[in-house]
Amino acid sequence: MKISLLGGGSWGTAIARLLKFKGHEINFYIRDKKVVEDINKNHRNSKYLPQVDLGELIATNNIREAISNIEMLVLGVPTNSIRPLLSEIKPDINEDTIIVNLAKGIEVDTLERVSEIVEDILPNNVFVSLSGPSHAEEVAKDIPTAVTVSSKNHQIAKKVQEAFATENFRVYTNDDLIGVEISGSLKNVIALAAGMCDGLGFGDNTKAALATRGIYEISKLGLALGANPHTFNGLAGIGDLIVTCTSMYSRNRRAGILIGEGHTVDEVNKKIGQVVEGIKTTKSAYALSKKYNVIMPITEKLYQVLYEGFNPRIAVSSLMTRAYKEEIEEIFLE
Repeated sequence: MKISLLGGGSWGTAIARLLKFKGHEINFYIRDKKVVEDINKNHRNSKYLPQVDLGELIATNNIREAISNIEMLVLGVPTNSIRPLLSEIKPDINEDTIIVNLAKGIEVDTLERVSEIVEDILPNNVFVSLSGPSHAEEVAKDIPTAVTVSSKNHQIAKKVQEAFATENFRVYTNDDLIGVEISGSLKNVIALAAGMCDGLGFGDNTKAALATRGIYEISKLGLALGANPHTFNGLAGIGDLIVTCTSMYSRNRRAGILIGEGHTVDEVNKKIGQVVEGIKTTKSAYALSKKYNVIMPITEKLYQVLYEGFNPRIAVSSLMTRAYKEEIEEIFLE
């Protein structure tokens, strides 16, 4: 297939490499001219994915050239950059072009998932979300990985599955687009909180409790939006949550560690050097919890830490001393 991939961060680069090595024709758009030159000259993305051989992958900073006569458009840019980017290139996108999204987040201003943003701008194009436990650093090294793709159009999801799958990159399909997008977005919020616990010097017990209650929070909001409860037990749900809460590859976990150590959000963003989706998604998730009247204590406390200057240690203490309750609540029976 002729595929355009927009965005030269670590994840976008890993997927561009995967698709190129599989034999697709890849138009790889990156805004940063220095990164483009590095890829084309040295076959490396030294800024975002160093020490990974990109083979014959070629990049460009000419977006019109990148999106010309393509069959599939893969979005590898941060969630809050998608609307302005698509608005810019909308006149050049054919209605038959499949839109595949790699980002995991919820737009702050509108509280829309990426599928809803794309539908606003390109209502006639089929949208597919790719999600699951998949660090770019491992995918780029061909370490076995499993993900899921989701769309309202099952046949197109199958087509994307076939386009992306390799012997080391196993792709499942899941028709629950809402659940897949909510899981992928909110796991970053819980990973931030897990990292914060690490930064505070807490242990594995704390992180395990937080992750377990975190998937419960994610599922509550997902069900309020119409998701399938089984999605939260799959790759996009518990799978992605595990890898993001435990790995140092996770930008969100690393950012959380810095917050727990006392750094400000501005300091964290500078130190990480790439977009930390969970920081903005915490704001979006908190707003959604209020909009749909869903109680999400972890999200609420993290929001207070990030946006209201609340002390992280007191935030964890307040979670531990909440009113006692039954563990197994009737969410899935409701």
